[in-house]
Amino acid sequence: MTAALLRLTVQVVLVASLWHGLYAGTGTTAGLSRDQAVTYAVLAVLASRLRELDQYTGRDTVIQHMHFGTIVYWYLRPLPPRRYYALRALGEQLYGFAWAAVGYAVCLAAGVVRPPASAAVATVFALSLLLGQWILYYVLLAIDQLCFFTLRNNAAMLILLFAQNLLSGVYAPLWFFPDWFVTLSGFLPFQATLSVPLSLYVGRIPLSGAVGALSLQAVWVVVLALFTRLVWRRAARQVISQGG
Repeated sequence: MTAALLRLTVQVVLVASLWHGLYAGTGTTAGLSRDQAVTYAVLAVLASRLRELDQYTGRDTVIQHMHFGTIVYWYLRPLPPRRYYALRALGEQLYGFAWAAVGYAVCLAAGVVRPPASAAVATVFALSLLLGQWILYYVLLAIDQLCFFTLRNNAAMLILLFAQNLLSGVYAPLWFFPDWFVTLSGFLPFQATLSVPLSLYVGRIPLSGAVGALSLQAVWVVVLALFTRLVWRRAARQVISQGG
């Protein structure tokens, strides 16, 4: 817990310092003020903490279970694999939310991030963040489900995770990217996980556009839920022991 606290603190300090430095000689860039940019970047760091348990060290990742053959136990328990995976992810997110909530309170009190413009913005942001985390759950689930259909997929999973972070706006707000990049990301679910909630928070997406943004997130939730449910059924036919 001490290491997690130290890493989160260092990340927030470095990110805030970086964006303060980038805006040292300008007032507004890509339609974003310095306070908006810093708030977005710090909130992105805190939001990324929602799903950051080290499952690899505990040998609890899907790719490890497939490699060692222990994935078979997921199908021998009374609890279906799909429900077990969902409950495990829920526990992970609740633990991460505790860290993010404390970090947000500290950053807000220290003036590192600015508060929402109004109660309505805060409400819309909370709902959008919930939908975003729901979408992120399905995106990460789909990445894990890839392990059922490939034998050596470490590189593919790293590429997909990098794409998720890049296209969702974790590394930088999408407004700083070329127009073609922003247009392309609009056809993918990644930006709905983080960029949309944070855009609503900092005011990049006005309240008048909140209904459309939330509706798009809801559509992605339904589409990805149906897709991953279908893949779960096909994945059960692929379970074999490859080690252990």
